[in-house]
Amino acid sequence: MDYRYIYIVFSKTGTWLSRAIKVFSDSKYVHASISFDLSFKAMYSFGRTNPDNPFSGGFVEENLFGGVYKKYSSSECLIYKVRVTEEQYKFLLKEIEEFIKEKQKYRYNFLGLFGVLVNKPVKRKYYYFCSQFVSELLMKCDIYDSSKMPELIRPNELFSISNKEIIYEGLINEYDILREIYSFN
Repeated sequence: MDYRYIYIVFSKTGTWLSRAIKVFSDSKYVHASISFDLSFKAMYSFGRTNPDNPFSGGFVEENLFGGVYKKYSSSECLIYKVRVTEEQYKFLLKEIEEFIKEKQKYRYNFLGLFGVLVNKPVKRKYYYFCSQFVSELLMKCDIYDSSKMPELIRPNELFSISNKEIIYEGLINEYDILREIYSFN
């Protein structure tokens, strides 16, 4: 059987929303994204659509070295490499393509964050927060299993994904340098 890899990127920036979530969370990392290659120039999640406007949220294609991450250069991250089947990999790519095609429909699920706090899922069509989005994708193709609904999953709960390997933890602005020095992938 052929295998491929996907990457789950957990991060913590200095944005006001990141700081606010951290107050109510026991996790170091408050944001989750999914990527399909080690350059991390194309990661997918729900977050700021404009790095300078904290209220513009929706489906985003992030770059680990641009946007919010460039603005908050001392951001920290944890990167998992997850082994998946060829079928799972293709399914995820197809799902992402659908989000990209319809990206103007999607909005950030701010109400959903409050639902997590009170353990009441807030499911609204076309609305997601980061870990809701990533967990739903991974659950649909049997990469991640949880008794919770995606609307209640926090980023740190995705740490229990099986077939994972930590490939990096540290400052985002040091990732490229260290990757070249140590050739980790």
